[in-house]
Amino acid sequence: MLKLPKRFLVTAALPYANGPLHIGHLAGAYLPADIYVRFLRLNGKEVLFVCGSDEHGAAITMKAAKEGKSPQEIIDKYHALFEDTFRKLGISFDIYHRTSSAIHHETSQEFFKTLWQKGEFIQKQSEQYYDEKFGQFLADRYIIGTCPKCQNEEAYGDQCERCGSSLSPLDLINPRSTLSGEKPILKSTTHWYLPLEKHEAWLREWINQGTINGVEQHEPEFWKDHVTGQCNSWLDSGLQPRAMTRDLDWGVDVPKEIPGHEGKKLYVWLDAPIGYISATKQWAKDNGKDWKKYWQDQDTGLLHFIGKDNIVFHCLIFPSILKAHGGYILPKNVPANQFMNLEGRKISTSKGWAVWAHEYLEDFPEMQDALRYVMIKNMPEQKDSEFTWKGFQELVNNELVNNLANFVQRVMVLINKYYKGKIPKFDEDTEIEAADQSGLPTFVDAELMELFDKVYEMNTCIWEYNFRGGLKWLMDISSWGNQILQANEPWKIEKEDPAKVKACMALCGQIVAALSVAMRPFLPFTSDKLRTMLNMPAFKDHRELVDMQNKLADGRLILKSGHQIGEPVHLFSRIPDEMIDIQIRKLATASAQSQATSKNHKPVKETIQFEDFSKMDIRTGTILEAAKVPNADKLLQLKVDIGFEERTIVSGISQHFNPEELIGRQVMVLVNLAPRKIKGIESNGMILMAENHEGALGMMSPPEGWANGSCIS
Repeated sequence: MLKLPKRFLVTAALPYANGPLHIGHLAGAYLPADIYVRFLRLNGKEVLFVCGSDEHGAAITMKAAKEGKSPQEIIDKYHALFEDTFRKLGISFDIYHRTSSAIHHETSQEFFKTLWQKGEFIQKQSEQYYDEKFGQFLADRYIIGTCPKCQNEEAYGDQCERCGSSLSPLDLINPRSTLSGEKPILKSTTHWYLPLEKHEAWLREWINQGTINGVEQHEPEFWKDHVTGQCNSWLDSGLQPRAMTRDLDWGVDVPKEIPGHEGKKLYVWLDAPIGYISATKQWAKDNGKDWKKYWQDQDTGLLHFIGKDNIVFHCLIFPSILKAHGGYILPKNVPANQFMNLEGRKISTSKGWAVWAHEYLEDFPEMQDALRYVMIKNMPEQKDSEFTWKGFQELVNNELVNNLANFVQRVMVLINKYYKGKIPKFDEDTEIEAADQSGLPTFVDAELMELFDKVYEMNTCIWEYNFRGGLKWLMDISSWGNQILQANEPWKIEKEDPAKVKACMALCGQIVAALSVAMRPFLPFTSDKLRTMLNMPAFKDHRELVDMQNKLADGRLILKSGHQIGEPVHLFSRIPDEMIDIQIRKLATASAQSQATSKNHKPVKETIQFEDFSKMDIRTGTILEAAKVPNADKLLQLKVDIGFEERTIVSGISQHFNPEELIGRQVMVLVNLAPRKIKGIESNGMILMAENHEGALGMMSPPEGWANGSCIS
């Protein structure tokens, strides 16, 4: 069992404010952090849960340039989206901050200045990639090339998204600038570096023994193997100096007191984790607290919840920065998760292969806990996992509906039916059938101890960051409750053995009440709903789990005899095939749109049904006359023979075709398009064209010799 500190400071990786959250983000960092924090609160522990938007770095300016907006507009947009998404998913931050805030800039600059004054940096000149066409040095994310490890041709200068390898721009094969698309040159520039090799010895001891100079810092047996394995791989390869500044125009300025600061910004991987500290400062300022006890008191347990791509930064680089600064605690654990894949492929935002959290919430309103459940069930705690829409449907229908919701519904209905909604008083010596249907009798007090044991096992899993295991124990409690109902069949014996039915239903009422507490770390919205159904006090998220366990350990009832419950409502509803089919098509369409865009093609338009397409009447025709429309540079007025009549059509193709060359050309015409007046001329139809990635138009013509008026289908 873990040695517990006096208080906990829990952080979740700062999401980068250049795009929305997807399910991989949720399963990797935010859900595990939220489960643990909610669990700590239910156990009466002092805990502070901080996070915020990471709003600096090259990717922000790249996104801004792509969308024709300012970096501030981009970060404001995604910060607001993050806040809304996290709130709707029940991620219970004490503060969700942002690195663009003044307090963050001040904190980051103080860190840099202190390290500089203590001589912890080295300043050196190096060659970095430079885009001659745009006249600027290229940050890591402005460089794309072939990954030397997996041969992915779209790897970034800091990381390959396919294999997850950490890279430097000079590692890339055939590098090219994302600004101009051209091969950059190497040019000298000067930056400040943190000499990580100076920290190798204590980092190795700290990672593997959990000590520094023999003094215990953490319990390495509770660290995940892939976390220590990745750290040791870096240590064994020999740590190298890490740049702490960049040539950028967006980010935290190097303090003006430092010579050579002009045009230099703090490297995002220096300022981003400091965002945990600045968020804590802001929370403390807002709540009249002392931030230092969370960062500078050895009685605080610091925990970083992240994905595996951030392990090195949180386990080697940030601890080195904290120790070099002095006065700060180091993390007790970094329970990083691995990656979640999607429908047999790696999640890729650049390829449109993702399930976006905010879109899920729009498509499945009031089903936040269904997503939480499936994410936890498939959480990539020790190895990569996978999400599929069919699997999502199966888990919701078979486990949440058929198991959990069904058990609660049956218990609530029967108590309302037999006892007018009151927990029945029962004789403690009444025998009931055991859940295992062994034929051996059991008693309510014995089953309450069994319930205690199951909750205890769930707790043990959560303490050890085994959230999938904890969820399994939660569902085992529900399954066990269903088995008790099936073994005793109260609906059959209520009249012939009312004493037995009272004992059975009183016990099942206790199980439902226990579930309302035990499920809260995992399914907070459902726990609130169930709490209301049971007419129990609303959660204060303080000691409810401890208080419940104490009652069970003492053989006391959670719901006393005579307690009035409310009417049952469905906790979960089945998901039909049609809803899942829509999501599968939506994913395929988004991927196709992204691929088209990446190849300079226009995105695929919104999916339509066959009935929509069948309404279009497309026929062959021949252009009889063509002339430019006066005072309109782009318009031509055409007269087209469509077999059964001649039509006037105004088309915006003047910049692509001379009128003379169109006469006699066969074309394809949308003939049932509603007429509209263009420059005073009534246009009655549309000529079909194809447009290439350079914007050039080509005439779509039927096979030679087709009669005018022939239908295209």
